[in-house]
Amino acid sequence: MATGAIANGLKSPVDLAKKLTGWYTAVAVLFILLGILAIAEPAVASLAVALLVGWLLLIGGVAHLVTAFGGGGVGKVVWQILVAIVYAIGGIYFLTHPGIAVGTLTLLLAGVILAEGVFEAIAYFKWRGQDGSGWMLWNAIITLLLGGLIWFHWPSSSVWAIGTLVGVNLLMTGFTRLMLGMAARKLVNRAA
Repeated sequence: MATGAIANGLKSPVDLAKKLTGWYTAVAVLFILLGILAIAEPAVASLAVALLVGWLLLIGGVAHLVTAFGGGGVGKVVWQILVAIVYAIGGIYFLTHPGIAVGTLTLLLAGVILAEGVFEAIAYFKWRGQDGSGWMLWNAIITLLLGGLIWFHWPSSSVWAIGTLVGVNLLMTGFTRLMLGMAARKLVNRAA
């Protein structure tokens, strides 16, 4: 009788798997919708990302402050408190100046993308004789162009860069999860 209450009316593991794949598919659709919204309104999505980073920095500062007094001596306590202060100041600044936060994050994003393009080009020259290495060069060129586009158009690229890239990522994640959920559902239906 106790196991019936735990299963919440599910009769078999197949029922549970069907319910889970349904939730997985619903979350995938949510990702797709959020991705479409982020691409449609990249400035709003960029602002949301900057505010999220601000809150994460503030929470990280609190976490460092809490763990500072967990032992390890005076030196550890002092360093943890200093790190907590830096995180908290960064978080508060991002939350009170979200426009500047978006600009800062965009410049950081451009730098990371440019570095990725350089490393991809170096990898191509190392493996250029291998099958498919041309794709590495193609990826390096596109990545360098994207990073350069964001970098050279900064700060105006702050309006679209983060929001658009986050939107594309959410959209691709949603479609990937949707396909995986549908494949899992087919497997469950075959097992039933």
